[in-house]
Amino acid sequence: MAKMNLDFYKNKKIFLTGHTGFKGTWLSRILLQAGAEVAGYSLEPPTEPALFTQTNTKKDIHSIIGDIRNKDTLINSLQKTQPEIIFHLAAQPIVRISYSYPVSTYETNVMGTVNILEALRQTPSVKSFVNVTTDKVYENKEWHWGYRENENLCSFDPYSNSKSCSDIITYSFRNSFFNNGDSPAISTARSGNVIGGGDYAKDRIIPDCIKAMSTKKEIIVRNPYSTRPYQHVLECLSGYLLLAEKQFNNKSLEGPYNFGPDDESCVTTGKLTELFCNIWGSGATWIEHKDNGPHEANFLKLDCSKAKTVLGWKPYWNIKTALEKTIEFAKLKSDDERTVYVDNQIKEFYNKI
Repeated sequence: MAKMNLDFYKNKKIFLTGHTGFKGTWLSRILLQAGAEVAGYSLEPPTEPALFTQTNTKKDIHSIIGDIRNKDTLINSLQKTQPEIIFHLAAQPIVRISYSYPVSTYETNVMGTVNILEALRQTPSVKSFVNVTTDKVYENKEWHWGYRENENLCSFDPYSNSKSCSDIITYSFRNSFFNNGDSPAISTARSGNVIGGGDYAKDRIIPDCIKAMSTKKEIIVRNPYSTRPYQHVLECLSGYLLLAEKQFNNKSLEGPYNFGPDDESCVTTGKLTELFCNIWGSGATWIEHKDNGPHEANFLKLDCSKAKTVLGWKPYWNIKTALEKTIEFAKLKSDDERTVYVDNQIKEFYNKI
């Protein structure tokens, strides 16, 4: 397997949408350690608390507060920064929220993609573009093997469907406007369920577990039998970074890629929660409580053979290690500790690779 070398990103100009979010903050801090010049475009942090605020990442990057739905502001920001590489992470990312707010979910995830790609058309400095979608873009048939990049894209719920649309839009723009040798390389990255320190989003199992521990309550699990590909946030981010680098140097590598864990980390929500309780200790327990919520897929798994074969990527931390790292962060008491822990975790991860 090829080893990831962050030296490629030294002095590179990077534009990152969604930089104030959970994954965006982690990606910003990786790029800062690599010596990149980072500009971010996003709304204010989506949660309180927020990892972006806790780590004071704003002071080290060019942070632009803007809405991905505002095409003119986005184009202006991109042309001012003149980046070489774009990572598009800005999204409404929660399935259950998408049922309550379908219009804004589609506006953000679909037209946001159109807007960033239209901005890309007007910014010739860009050589590599990665649109981060999701493992949920596939038409879910509840089968017990991983979806490959050539499977049908057609999801059920508004969030997942909007991401299917985002993936298809990227395909269309790549073929319609970026199809010659001088065009930037354009890809989509589809990753599994991500966990890690600093995720405070609602309706996600690990943040829900941590919140229950902070209030000394039992963890409530809506569906302990659903299976998902769980991975640490650094795993998928390493894939995005490797993809952006490889296609920067070789446009023929552009296209869709899955980044998910090995089979051992594709587990049921019940098993994940049980493992969380064992690692947390202090008598942590969970109970099943169905809330008759909207439809969500029961079984979802990715086949990552393409990323492993073409890019030389592979996952390193299994689900137990990912949970241990997440719980260690959750038990920290100060923002200074959290910042040091995030940066040291990045160093540890890339030393392992």
